[in-house]
Amino acid sequence: MTEIVEVQTERLRLRQWQPADRAPLAALNADPRVMEFFPATLTRAQSDEMADRCEALIAKQGWGPWAVESKATQAFVGVVGLHIPSAELPFSPSVEILWRLGFEHWGKGFAAEAAKAALRIGFEVLDLPEIVAFTTVHNRRSRAVMERLGMRPDGVFEHPGLPIDSALRLHCLYRLARPDPF
Repeated sequence: MTEIVEVQTERLRLRQWQPADRAPLAALNADPRVMEFFPATLTRAQSDEMADRCEALIAKQGWGPWAVESKATQAFVGVVGLHIPSAELPFSPSVEILWRLGFEHWGKGFAAEAAKAALRIGFEVLDLPEIVAFTTVHNRRSRAVMERLGMRPDGVFEHPGLPIDSALRLHCLYRLARPDPF
């Protein structure tokens, strides 16, 4: 049986998914502000499928896109974690760090706080040599988080999972090599 990695920060818990996470995740995924740089908002069924995939990945390998909750309120904040992209990208194979938080949790430093904890897991527990992040070139908020994490830009690429005429197709890549010590 795989040991599930869960981690806490000063204000947050990164943990395995629970049934109660489905409704707030669906609200987050249906919010056009949160999904501005994704091709579309998600239906409840699509959001539940996403949660099921995240939960299954964590159950299988012990890590993945964790559910994030506030330690102070136990409220679901969003999803932050590590993931092996399934799309064949110019920098594959790789492990990416990702985040998606509810709009009401923006501007509080939660994305960077949780992402730093996920990076620690990636470097200290999984012994990854590098972690990447990518987003559409227009997503300045996520790019700012990447830079706060110490990630460095490494060019642009066209995301093969998006239509050629999509305004979201051009993505920027950020990289972070395992520091010594992290």
